[in-house]
Formats: sequence, structure tokens, C-alpha cells
Amino acid sequence: MTRREERRRLLGTDVIEAIHARVAEAPALPEDAIADVRRILTRPAGRTTAEPTEDQTAA
Repeated sequence: MTRREERRRLLGTDVIEAIHARVAEAPALPEDAIADVRRILTRPAGRTTAEPTEDQTAA
């Protein structure tokens, strides 16, 4: 059973349809908000690589 099928079994078709209806009513996010979320999810610490620790720099 797929995750989708499992959710449908647990929640029921009526609940799934209500969720879809509420999502459809929500306003679209502005492009700058989408860009911010993408940046946060891809670089949560604001950097692309880990900075060396003191132990790594002393070695």
C-alpha cells in the first residue's frame, strides 16, 4: 500500500477532499517569499559548506 493510499484509508475521502478545497482557496505566495523559503531549505545556516571547527584548523 502506498503512502497516499494509507493516508486516504486513515483520513477518508471526505477529509482529503476538504483539505484539497482549503488549499485551493489559499492565496498564492509572492515570489520573494518562495525564493526565501527555497534559500532557507537549501542553505539553512546561510552557507553552502560547513566551516572548519577549531580541531580541524589546529590539525
